[in-house]
Amino acid sequence: MTATVLITGANRGVGLALARHYHAAGWAVIGVCRSGGEEAAELRDVAETLIEGIDVTRTEDVERLKGELAGRRLDLLINNAGMLRDESLGEIDFDSICSQMEINAYAPLRVSEALLGNLGEGARIANITSRMGSIADNDSGGRYGYRASKAALNAFGKSLAMDLKPRGIAVAQIHPGYVKKRMVNFGGMISAEEAAAGIAQRIEELTLENSGGFWHSNGEALPW
Repeated sequence: MTATVLITGANRGVGLALARHYHAAGWAVIGVCRSGGEEAAELRDVAETLIEGIDVTRTEDVERLKGELAGRRLDLLINNAGMLRDESLGEIDFDSICSQMEINAYAPLRVSEALLGNLGEGARIANITSRMGSIADNDSGGRYGYRASKAALNAFGKSLAMDLKPRGIAVAQIHPGYVKKRMVNFGGMISAEEAAAGIAQRIEELTLENSGGFWHSNGEALPW
């Protein structure tokens, strides 16, 4: 039976690279994205199923996603959609922080809970997080919303790992690395394809025994 992966934020960057990677590996890819049209043109070439117009921060959109996938087994859920904004002390935009919490932390939990019925024993969940969500590793400050939202995602992912272990579902938090993508004005150190290959390798190594961990895509265990 062909394995199936669902990827949110799959129309560009690391999400699109992951879609290409799993398509090339013979998986059935379900690509989920907020924007359709031309922005999803490349994704259409690799996704068996494309579900457009899904804002993962909106309950009604996630419910629509759940409805469209009713009865379909997912072997892997990759919560990839994310947002990066910059805040400096003295000029903090709290609306921006709230938006980052919504998409980076609450949305992956919302999607994971909504699709629990599609995830059976042996399935996996990968939350694409960031090293900036590490409290121990913060030696530069700033980026209040992004850091806090990714730290919250890590906490959510760890709890999911504990709660889903009895069901045979493993969960990982994976930092893709400093990727050359739009979010950082393409100023990163590795390509989206390199990041996707590393993420896929970490997912391949994910078991119930190491479920709940926080890793760099290169295999390095990251501090909380």
